[in-house]
Amino acid sequence: MQNFGYLCSRILQQYKLMNQNLIEKVCNLKIVRLIQSAPTPRWIIFSIDLFIMAMVSLLIFVFPPGYFGANPAMRQIGYCLILVMFAGMDLLTGTYKCIVRLSVPYDLIKIFWCIVLTCATVGLTSIIYAATTSAHHLLIGILPLILIGGMAMSLMISLRIVVKYSYERLEAVTSSRKPVIVLGSAINSLALASTLKSEAGGHFNPVALLSLSDSHYKKRINGLPVEKFSPETVDKLFARYNTNTLVFLQTQLEQMRSGLAEQFISKRIKLFMLNQIEEFDINNETSSPNISAHVNAVKIEDLLGRPVIKNENPLIKEMINGKTVLITGAAGSIGSEIVRQVASFGAGRIVLLDQAETPMHDMQIEMEEKYPDVKISLYVADVQNHKRLDQAFSRFKPSYVFHAAAYKHVPMMERNPQEAILTNVMGTKNLADLSLQHGVRKFVMISTDKAVNPTNIMGASKRIAEIYVQSLSIFAQHGNTDSASTQFITTRFGNVLGSNGSVIPLFRRQIENGGPVTLTHRDIIRYFMTIQEACSLVLEAGCMGRGGEIFLFDMGKPIKIYDLAQRMIQLAGLEPDKDIKIVETGLRPGEKLYEELLNDKEKTIPTGNNKIMRAKVREYDFNAITPHIESMVKLAYDGNVHDMVMTMKGLVPEFISNNSIFQDIDKELQQHSGQTASAPHT
Repeated sequence: MQNFGYLCSRILQQYKLMNQNLIEKVCNLKIVRLIQSAPTPRWIIFSIDLFIMAMVSLLIFVFPPGYFGANPAMRQIGYCLILVMFAGMDLLTGTYKCIVRLSVPYDLIKIFWCIVLTCATVGLTSIIYAATTSAHHLLIGILPLILIGGMAMSLMISLRIVVKYSYERLEAVTSSRKPVIVLGSAINSLALASTLKSEAGGHFNPVALLSLSDSHYKKRINGLPVEKFSPETVDKLFARYNTNTLVFLQTQLEQMRSGLAEQFISKRIKLFMLNQIEEFDINNETSSPNISAHVNAVKIEDLLGRPVIKNENPLIKEMINGKTVLITGAAGSIGSEIVRQVASFGAGRIVLLDQAETPMHDMQIEMEEKYPDVKISLYVADVQNHKRLDQAFSRFKPSYVFHAAAYKHVPMMERNPQEAILTNVMGTKNLADLSLQHGVRKFVMISTDKAVNPTNIMGASKRIAEIYVQSLSIFAQHGNTDSASTQFITTRFGNVLGSNGSVIPLFRRQIENGGPVTLTHRDIIRYFMTIQEACSLVLEAGCMGRGGEIFLFDMGKPIKIYDLAQRMIQLAGLEPDKDIKIVETGLRPGEKLYEELLNDKEKTIPTGNNKIMRAKVREYDFNAITPHIESMVKLAYDGNVHDMVMTMKGLVPEFISNNSIFQDIDKELQQHSGQTASAPHT
């Protein structure tokens, strides 16, 4: 009995294998590949429709002669009239233009109107003929005309349905499409599901619609069952349909950000998003839409980001339009986005200043493609080189300067503190001095939240740069310089999503490599915002500033980096600490657990934009701080790190090193608290 069972199982396996081989051979036939890849030419569709009408219209030769006039020749005239009218109406309504395998109700409606207009025109012509001739007979009777029209319409619609169904069956057999569930049951979600399902060579096969409400629940729309979302049973629902993937539209992204995404991520369901269904013409007359290529896996940046800000402030356009704008660090993450946004406001010339030649070249190519009307000038220079910068100001005479060039990597600057001073402090001083000297209208410096109560060299160097820019602005406003026209403005914000050196690209690479994901501390918290939003607010702040302000941006809610790592692992369809380990490596030099709250109402003043606040900071005397900065720069050149850091802490007394070798200097200052002079302030 066991041998018989084994024999039956072997026969069944061989049968399945033969069927599979047969299917593969059929799929490899050129005719099958042609059917799948290329839409049927229009002339063939037109010919088939005309052939159907010609066959059905032969019925007029079956009806008794009384229906078509006394002369049998009337039948031939009526037959030709039907074909001519149908051909004309088919061309007029464009019925033949559809892609048969992608037929939608709209195409079937066109067939309906084509037949109705044909029959109405033929009937009207027949009536006019009978009324204006002595025969007083209709060319074609009303009953035969209705019968012919009804049969032709049924056959044409049935043909399209059969072809579409057969194509879908062929696609299901020959393709390895990924089964997915589409979020929503509204018209756009249905359009997305229908297009994905019928797309030639597509990657996704919608198997159901997931409704967030009770509408359409337990119904079928266009052949797809509608299921209701429930957090408790969502994993079982996806298992029932043998899929772990949800596809949704960008218009549903806010729902995902509000907590809905967590319901899927926690169940290890992968999320994919399509930008906009309106971007794709599912009734394309020449080819099927390539929509799958625009359905991409959701990134953590999509879920963390806030709604995209479209900065349409007319004052910014008025400020920048037609002007020359110099942008330092133009090849970096922030600088390059400022370049794009400044170009969108119609700058006359944009001077890209950076020392990274390859990214600068790439940026030039991008700008020439996207903004051919904007003049782009590449200027390779180091902000430490005062003479080279002076040549740039003399040559281009910029009206506005956006200063984004800086060293921002905290542990790197702890190990190379001299470069932090020479670039972040002296470089800023060079640019600010030259802006004032050459009559620049506005100088906008980009700082960091790490300048607030700094615990590292990088943050302290940016705070010192802020102090210099603000004190120079006040000094010039009081008439102490030859030129007081330049308005100096500083902007502060935290981490930006997707920037160079950001933790998110690091985590993504580690996940792709199978882990582990490394973070410095389980409790570390950071603020994040998108590059586009940050740069948009930089322009806004630059426009509203009148000189001497330090503006802070609303960064939203802080994010725990450990939670961020978990979510990124789950987004990849994996389980934290099981598929991918999360390892703590310890705080890096100069790193702190918590960044300062930037929207503390006790330390800020509101502005006309609720996302921009003005910081309440003490103001330094320009003549008092300048010697400190010059001494600091000289010590950096000489390599005297100890005295350089000592001077930094004297200028910024709130600078207390954390997890750093420079904590010893804090101890020295505590022991000699009365011996180190701090810079006076007003």
